[in-house]
Amino acid sequence: MSTTVRFAGRDGNVLVADVTGPEDGPTVLLLHGGGQTRHSWGTTLRVLGERGWRAYSMDLRGHGDSAWTDDGDYRLDAFVGDVIAVCEAVGGRPALVGASLGGISALATLGEHPDVGRAVVLVDVAPNIEPIGRDRIVAFMLEHVDDGFGSLDEVADSIARYNPHRPRPSDLSGLRKNLRERNGRWFWHWDPRFMQGRVDGPDETRSSVVNTERLEDAARALTVPTLVVRGRMSDLLSEEGARRMLALSPHARLVDVAGAGHMVAGDRNDLFNDAVVTFLTEVG
Repeated sequence: MSTTVRFAGRDGNVLVADVTGPEDGPTVLLLHGGGQTRHSWGTTLRVLGERGWRAYSMDLRGHGDSAWTDDGDYRLDAFVGDVIAVCEAVGGRPALVGASLGGISALATLGEHPDVGRAVVLVDVAPNIEPIGRDRIVAFMLEHVDDGFGSLDEVADSIARYNPHRPRPSDLSGLRKNLRERNGRWFWHWDPRFMQGRVDGPDETRSSVVNTERLEDAARALTVPTLVVRGRMSDLLSEEGARRMLALSPHARLVDVAGAGHMVAGDRNDLFNDAVVTFLTEVG
């Protein structure tokens, strides 16, 4: 069983997480992708807890039950600051497991602040990603962002179009964890300003969240044990992009998960859990 806890982020913003596992176990922090919530990890949180880890799955700022920021700051520095704050709060130099946006945040955190955590797992993300996959994610997230959906069936249809290789669920109740109902319509459980971004300087754009040069520097600077988990069907992290990550971080390992797209944990939760648990057990 997991319990829900709250942390203060970089700016005093409320961050909500589920935690499970023994209180004296080594800590691990799960960071979801953009537009997702802490519930996106499937059974990963439970499996880690059962294997002796003190496992936390956190809603990133502006997502799920974590606070929407007053100033709309969803730049990479803000996410990194939140990760550092939570790592310091839970103690024990947690291992970071991050998917997509969560992986970018974890990579920047440990590349620039190596004493914060003990290891990192990057789930279908690296400094070099494919524009076609990025654009497809953006289009999916922006669909109905203003007007919402009329029913959970409409939501399921939208997800099925984005993930055509995954069976459409017959039980739609689980979707409620990723949505908010307002005036009879369903909206994604994240702040729409996340997709707009805050721009403070003349050279800063929304794409600064995925700053290739900064992330390559972070990858070169990584000293902690590193695992890259790629979905073999992914259109975001290509084999070339994964190999580039290994060139930047020669100590990193790569696992290629067959039958999985960008949402690796959701597509093949069994294989994903095996890869992550094996790696984390080995690195301690």
